[in-house]
Amino acid sequence: MDYAALMHTMRRLALEAGDKIMEFYEADDFDVRLKSDDSPVTAADEAADALISAGLRAAFPEIALITEEQADTHDLNMQDFLIVDPLDGTKEFIHRRGDFTVNIALVEKGIPTRGVVYAPAKKRLFYTDASGQSFEETGDFGRDTMGESTPIHVSVPDTKALMVVASKSHRDQATDDYINRYYVKDSKSAGSSLKFCLVATGEADFYPRLGRTMEWDTAAGHAVLTGAGGQVLRLDDLQPLAYGKDDFANPFFVATAPGITLSTA
Repeated sequence: MDYAALMHTMRRLALEAGDKIMEFYEADDFDVRLKSDDSPVTAADEAADALISAGLRAAFPEIALITEEQADTHDLNMQDFLIVDPLDGTKEFIHRRGDFTVNIALVEKGIPTRGVVYAPAKKRLFYTDASGQSFEETGDFGRDTMGESTPIHVSVPDTKALMVVASKSHRDQATDDYINRYYVKDSKSAGSSLKFCLVATGEADFYPRLGRTMEWDTAAGHAVLTGAGGQVLRLDDLQPLAYGKDDFANPFFVATAPGITLSTA
């Protein structure tokens, strides 16, 4: 695998998809439909999906590709694949709250090893380099030229004063009950895979998710967090969250910096 070429392509496609999404976001109105699982989808999701899929298939035809908008067309009996959520946080997009992302990741042997998370409305771009180390890029986000990038790393948590980040659209009583098991200094809300990135940069110590997610929701953020020294663990047994499941569905999990004594849920 030419990881340098892969990351260059993933970064470029994420930025181009972000441009396409922002065309819809800045329009006066856009159509919203419900998919078979009652989750919303917009023309922005579909346009970004088409752009990213075409680019990845052209550059890496030998690697299996899974995307949220095309998941029903695949039989996932593999350990190595590219996985895409072209617009993660559609509800945030619809309500124009800005916390939506483009997620592109490589999964190898069931583990997300490389990823890009781009939040076009927030102008934040997180990625792993060819070696798997994670960075945040700032600047103009040139399509072919990397801007100034800073290595990111998880916090060293103060277990008596933790900072937690939780879902903006899906926070519920079960999540609050779990968070209340810990000594929490403060909490913040964020949408989409930005929650993983806030843990990766040390802006939060952990992110528990006691609700439904799919592998395309989490893989890119998972890769970025891993490359920053963090981990994503199942909440039923505190084992690493694995990918390549038949139905793409994740169990409850926690994304965290090391050093916190976690409890199961």
